[in-house]
Amino acid sequence: MAAKANMITQSALLVALSTLWGASYAFIKVGVETIPPITLIAARTLIAGAVLVAVLRLRGLRLPRDRRIWGRFAFQACLNSVVPFTLIAWAEQTTDAGLATILNSTSPIFAFLLTAAVTRHEAVTRRKLFGVAAGLIGTCLIVGMEALDGFGREIWAQLAIIGATLCYAGAAIFGRSFKGLEPVMPAAGSLISGAAVLVPVSLILDRPWTLAPSAQSVLALLALAVFSTALAFVIYFRLVQTLGSVGTTAQAYLRVPVGVAIGVLFLGETLSPTAWAGLACVVAGVIAMTLPGRKR
Repeated sequence: MAAKANMITQSALLVALSTLWGASYAFIKVGVETIPPITLIAARTLIAGAVLVAVLRLRGLRLPRDRRIWGRFAFQACLNSVVPFTLIAWAEQTTDAGLATILNSTSPIFAFLLTAAVTRHEAVTRRKLFGVAAGLIGTCLIVGMEALDGFGREIWAQLAIIGATLCYAGAAIFGRSFKGLEPVMPAAGSLISGAAVLVPVSLILDRPWTLAPSAQSVLALLALAVFSTALAFVIYFRLVQTLGSVGTTAQAYLRVPVGVAIGVLFLGETLSPTAWAGLACVVAGVIAMTLPGRKR
């Protein structure tokens, strides 16, 4: 009975995490309507980092003071928040949230490619090769024939999201170096480091005190920072400890239909037939990449 209840709890948390991260693309889409991308992401990282620091203090924990660790936090921030968050926010000025969700769901595929090419600690199986092929084909279908038309702004926005996905893949590999720390600490440290980079840039380029964001954008920013960033990280690190890293990566493909559904239902977005075919390929590819192999 206890094991069944624990499984139900973990499944509920996994669905919650997928929903929070899937909804983040809709929040970004609404936020960038009246808030510049850099300012939006600077506020997102600052608020989320502050929330996680408060969580650490409530738990009686303190962030490390070692400069080397903070240097790693800063590098992790570049891979996990500063660059990808900004690229996605910029891209969603012209790209639908559902499309951004699909493109960004390929991070496990790129993580596998980087792992196979750099660290080579994972065996290359037929199932994983199928996942790589299906995911890459799906990505190409989603980008669609616009790629053949030249260098329009839309294609650059889509490539920016793929670039963010590559950053997430690198962050997943580099994040293994924080294994000895309490899992929430790298999350808080990297978000604070990201805010330290983005806030000054926002002050110089956007001059936030001159902005007049709408109430909807402000609410979207708060939801993005508190729920889709801070709370999502807390749930994520709990699942890593209880469900395991392989099981937790299921959110990568669960958040695709969540993000697409939110974009279609609440933002009035539509997807082309080729994008739907690409969605099917991406989901199949990521499932093949993340399902654990059978035990002998």
